[in-house]
Amino acid sequence: MASAALEAVDADGGLVVTKYGHSLGPLPGLEILEAGHPVADAASFAAAKRALALVRGLGEGDTVLLLLSGGGSALFEFSDLSLEEFQGINRRLLACGADIVEINRVRKRLSNVKGGRFGEACAPAQVFSVVLSDVLGDRLDMIASGPAAVDGSTLEETLAVVEKYNLELSPKAQALLSRPLPAALPHVESRICGSVSQLCQTAAEVCRELGYEARVLTDCAAGEARETGEALAGALLREMEAGKPLALILGGETVVRLTGKGKGGRNQELALAAAAVLAGTGGTALFSVGSDGTDGPTDAAGGYVDGGTRDVLRALGIEIPAVLAENDAYHALKRAGGLIVTGPTGTNVNDLSVAFYRPSEGR
Repeated sequence: MASAALEAVDADGGLVVTKYGHSLGPLPGLEILEAGHPVADAASFAAAKRALALVRGLGEGDTVLLLLSGGGSALFEFSDLSLEEFQGINRRLLACGADIVEINRVRKRLSNVKGGRFGEACAPAQVFSVVLSDVLGDRLDMIASGPAAVDGSTLEETLAVVEKYNLELSPKAQALLSRPLPAALPHVESRICGSVSQLCQTAAEVCRELGYEARVLTDCAAGEARETGEALAGALLREMEAGKPLALILGGETVVRLTGKGKGGRNQELALAAAAVLAGTGGTALFSVGSDGTDGPTDAAGGYVDGGTRDVLRALGIEIPAVLAENDAYHALKRAGGLIVTGPTGTNVNDLSVAFYRPSEGR
């Protein structure tokens, strides 16, 4: 996004913040910082402080070009809480099965740059925000926790998340949740330039070019990863009775409820759960990937399985239910040759899962 922006505008300087290992090289006139994801770290706090310093003292004749994509909630962050306390709250939210909307409701109210606060800090300069959406429904106040968007949620909704997941918060954190967020940002204009719905439609076009009847089931998947994988595989088994090449497409962002101490991500868990349903079928396959090229705290973008994956794992003494209970999909898929490794893609618009059936083919 930053590279394309430099081709279109003359910038007087700027800052790019991305995940560790995701910098695609230097850009003239721009600082490039790498920071933590999915949990903010010291580099995330430093990046937000640097951004605030860049916009401090701007006037009405100045314009801030703000490029946002998924991941910004963690990469671009600063709070009055200590880093350790802020990280602890984020980790508990990620582990308890909360979806991204619930997580962001809490994070933005603990932050000094989210919920419209960064946009407020840019005033009186004009802010033009170009956004790649990784949030279901493309809500501007939820993408990257809305640094330049008026918050559409209420304090009551935020407190309901805290109660739902039994989050233990310090008195300071509780006080920060109650701080009012900007009620209006008349100097900010935002445009969404890409989203998971566009990703799904493009995937469908490619599948049709490859000879499949392609159908987008949803671009708003938000349930538990293993349940979503089982449901997608089950839908394929029902639909394949027609005997035609078929691709069922699903986009969104599922969640993982941690029950073990293994290694993996939501896409790997989704794929492995689907393998149990597809077991023994011919001509079936399924993959699930994160559009940024990483899935959870791993080097894989996601996973691939087919009708033979379960038997491959069984021959190695590995049972899928035990692996899922330990949240260890990464190692199981690696043993089965089912990890998908793309490296950083430079974008983030949620996850893509596709289930395939092609008659008379073994894979």
